[in-house]
Order: sequence, then C-alpha cells, then structure tokens
Amino acid sequence: MSLLEIEAANVYYEDFQALYDVSLKVEEGEIFACIGANGAGKSTMLKTVSGVLVPRRGRLLFDGKPIDHMAPYRRVELGISMVPEGRRVFPSLTVHENLLVGAYRGRPGPWTADGVYDLFPLLQPLKKRQASGLSGGEQQALAIGRSLMSNPRLILMDEVSLGLAPVVIKRIYEAFKTLLDSGCTILVVEQDVQHVLTVATHVACFLEGRIALQGTPRDLTNDQITAAYFGV
Repeated sequence: MSLLEIEAANVYYEDFQALYDVSLKVEEGEIFACIGANGAGKSTMLKTVSGVLVPRRGRLLFDGKPIDHMAPYRRVELGISMVPEGRRVFPSLTVHENLLVGAYRGRPGPWTADGVYDLFPLLQPLKKRQASGLSGGEQQALAIGRSLMSNPRLILMDEVSLGLAPVVIKRIYEAFKTLLDSGCTILVVEQDVQHVLTVATHVACFLEGRIALQGTPRDLTNDQITAAYFGV
C-alpha cells in the first residue's frame, strides 16, 4: 500500500480546470519530485493533497484511507504537513514562536524545537528574532522546521529552492537525508530540475495540468525530461 495515492484527480479554480486526471503514488520513505514550468499544475497538486483544494472528480488516499473531503487540519493530524511557496512564516512572531505554532496539533514524534535547531544551526542564534527580519534562506529553513514540528509522515514542499542562493539550496537538500531518517516521506515541487533529480527516487513532469512523464531518474534520459518539460 502506498503512503499517498492520487487517482484521476480533476481540480478546478471555479470554472478553470487546473488538473486533468492526475494520478500518482508516493511510497513511504521516498523523495518524490514534481517538476514542470510555471502554471503546469504542480502547486495545485500540492494544494489538493494539503486540503486547500478539493477534486471535483477522482480521489486521494493517505495510508489507504480516503482524504479528498477531509479538512486541512485533520490532514495535519494524520501526518501531512506543508512548506508553502514563498515560505509564509508569521512575520510578527519570533523564530521560536513560529516553531511552536507548527506543533499546535500535538502529534507525537521525534521532532522538537531543539531538533530543528540541530538540523538548521543557523536558526539557533536567531530564535528570539522576529521572522520578518530573516533572510530568504533563514525563512526557508524556518518554514521547513515549522512543518517538521507537526511530526509529519508526509511533508509537502512547494518550490523549496525558489529565490535562494546556491549555498543555501545545497544546505537544504543536505537536510533531506535527516528528514527521511526521522520517518518523513517528501513530496517536493521544484523548478531546479538538475538539483532535485540528484536526490529524488521518483519524478513526475507536469505539463498543462497533466503528467507528461513519470518514472525514476535513473530510467529517464535528459532528452525525455526536457521534451516532457517543454511539451516538445
């Protein structure tokens, strides 16, 4: 049984259809990467998994149980957490307060604030600083840490490297192994294709609301990925 199954999901923004019969399976303990150009449907897919959007047709299963009409906070209780595009930290709260907000559902598990500071040491001296005063990389580390505080089984990451310096991106991707070791499964949306393919166990390329290509990075050639990405 897969940890997450999306079965023929059709998702709309009012009258505009954004996803067409999207199906994928995410296995426990893997890094599943979704790639594609802007507007391809990647973020819509994550919003559907997190509960912000509900498919009009199709269904979602988490650990074999249907969740497509479940409220977002209930999904957090099950073990699904989200690192949204643009970080979305609470600017008026301190770093430490942001982390405490992430633990509000009280799910048991290994992640604590001290564990986050160990994972991202750059946050330790900033724990009393307001999040609005952090750099982009510091905010991204905080957003990931806040998500981990809910002790997720599945962590959703939307455009994790967007707007960040290469050294910061490298540090964040290096943290993925620790996340997997703690029991997390990662579903990541990314435009930095070459970087994410070095860590992903499975990849799906989105094009105009559909999955144009899917497989393991070792089984897909650069030419296949490029053609699917651009719709050639």
